[in-house]
Amino acid sequence: MPTAQLSVYFFLQAAVILATCRLVGALGRRFGQPQVVGEMIAGVTLGPSLLGWLMPQAQAALFPPETLGTLYVFAQFGVGFYMFLVGTEFSTEHFRHRFRGALMVSMAGIVAPFALALLLTPWLLGVPGLFAADIAYREAALFLGAAIAITAFPMLARIIHERGMAGTPLGTLALTAGAVDDAAAWCFLAIVLASFGGSWDSAWWAIGGGAAYAVFMLTVGRRGLRLLAERVQPDQPLSATMLAIVLVLFCLSAWAMDAIGIHAVFGGFLLGACMPRGALTARLREMLQPFVVVFFLPMFFTYSGLNTRLGMMLDPDILLAAIAILLASFAGKGLACWAAARVAGESPRDAQAIGALMNARGLMELILINIGLQAGVIQPGLFSILVLMAITSTLMATPLFNWIMRRHAAPAAALAPDAR
Repeated sequence: MPTAQLSVYFFLQAAVILATCRLVGALGRRFGQPQVVGEMIAGVTLGPSLLGWLMPQAQAALFPPETLGTLYVFAQFGVGFYMFLVGTEFSTEHFRHRFRGALMVSMAGIVAPFALALLLTPWLLGVPGLFAADIAYREAALFLGAAIAITAFPMLARIIHERGMAGTPLGTLALTAGAVDDAAAWCFLAIVLASFGGSWDSAWWAIGGGAAYAVFMLTVGRRGLRLLAERVQPDQPLSATMLAIVLVLFCLSAWAMDAIGIHAVFGGFLLGACMPRGALTARLREMLQPFVVVFFLPMFFTYSGLNTRLGMMLDPDILLAAIAILLASFAGKGLACWAAARVAGESPRDAQAIGALMNARGLMELILINIGLQAGVIQPGLFSILVLMAITSTLMATPLFNWIMRRHAAPAAALAPDAR
């Protein structure tokens, strides 16, 4: 396909993607779901699971294979920059409060999923269409464990913020445990990406290079970024030159992670986490977040949806694997975090709320499994199962959390003394 023709397709695809995601997202909000949940579902509807099933010729005409490379680049840039923005909001203050309880909850949310992954992987490796043919048991188990253990940290933070619980003990505990879980899951994913398809020499190079880059950013890089931030005045808009410098730094950070064999999203998040909090990060979020969230993320959801084939669930082996993975995901993560919170001394309400919140995967899950699919670690069958798990767990999180809070609020109100 000529290059000029690619742009013709891209603009049409972008228009359809944006309109569909806004429409389905608005419909989701009417049912009490965040916009992002509707956009995740919209991405799947534009793929072979719905549009390709109902109108295969129209779906193939709108998304011919030759155009998917362009969509992939925009999707990866968008999700990398979204992780940069997530990094600018990542606060280490959460780790200084409720550390013991958060550590117990996060450890339970890591150990239980990985234990279940270790048990399920030998069987899943024998099911066609799930893992790469040449993948080792260790790599498959680590990837599946990371996919089950990960938490939708940005969505978790949004739910807590919307409920006005950001400074409460429950909010602090959930945010801390979610951050630790996500950090562990990304570390295991980095190990899988570094070791898959190559020798451990290249794996150690990637892991060592990633660690060295992280140390550099947390020391020298942080000091340089602080000097950069000092040039931004709180009462003045961000200059075009300053914005260009930040974009250059983002691209270099993403390139560095890609070059050593990990993934660009790690570089984006690390740069964002090292940015000093203040006028610079506030201006960046104000300028960039609406465009990234409204324009780029729907492309990522749609690219994920184009690789999702829910029709594969009709295969009895795939369906059985899907049921096992869904049960392991919900029961393993939710029950483990609930039990750990109770052992840590949390109330029944707070423990149940923690289990509900920690079980949401959302966008973070889609990022992780897209990386796995592009790297060849997993195949479309497992990708589709994990997309279904991400959507289902995210759909359940907010209603379940609200139900728990209302259920425990009613007895408390009944026991309260009469104010009259």
